[in-house]
Amino acid sequence: MKQTIALVDDDRNILTSVQMTLEAEGFVVRTYTDGESALQALLAKPVDLAVLDIKMPRMDGMELLQKLRARSALPVIFLTSKDDELDELMGLRLGADDYITKPFSQRLLLERIRALLRRHESTRAEASGAAPASVLTRGDLTLDETKHQCLWKGKDIQLTVTEFLLVKSLAQRPGMVKSRDQLIDAAYGENVYVDDRTIDSHVKRLRKKFRNVDGEFDQIETLYGIGYRYKDV
Repeated sequence: MKQTIALVDDDRNILTSVQMTLEAEGFVVRTYTDGESALQALLAKPVDLAVLDIKMPRMDGMELLQKLRARSALPVIFLTSKDDELDELMGLRLGADDYITKPFSQRLLLERIRALLRRHESTRAEASGAAPASVLTRGDLTLDETKHQCLWKGKDIQLTVTEFLLVKSLAQRPGMVKSRDQLIDAAYGENVYVDDRTIDSHVKRLRKKFRNVDGEFDQIETLYGIGYRYKDV
């Protein structure tokens, strides 16, 4: 079955050119020129991945992402203006999985889309015949890959694909330090470039999500200048 991508951007030239590229690669593409119409459509008929511009009429990309995140873990890539670091950081803190800066190479966008879809599919493996190793337990933490479910002290925590893979990478080896480069490889795959602040923003959001259900949560430790580790249990 073909995978469906939603493109949300008020620049019709970008919509048309990216749509043609993705359809040539076998994707089904839906396009929207504002956040409000996109939100209604995506909630009514979900897609496999969304590419969102930030600056749009009626509802900008930030608000759209926030409303989507309240309802789903849909993989999302942000399109940001060149040198607009604040937009990138805010998007990651709201739960975007990745971002690309305009102007961008359509080949790069295609590679990022494919990489994110692969990561998303790996966390949604069919439960039938799944190996017991698909469930990882570390003290009060339970990660179930087949259900894309994260539990802390029995309470469900909604994670994006990237967040889930980061927690999994850290929790697999408690007490062991993971550098930012190692976490980038775990969450994004090899040969995908993102900078250090991307991982830092994801970790901040992860801590906030866990502390929303447990104010004492302190399992993800920062080792300044080195990386992060999951506290040994």
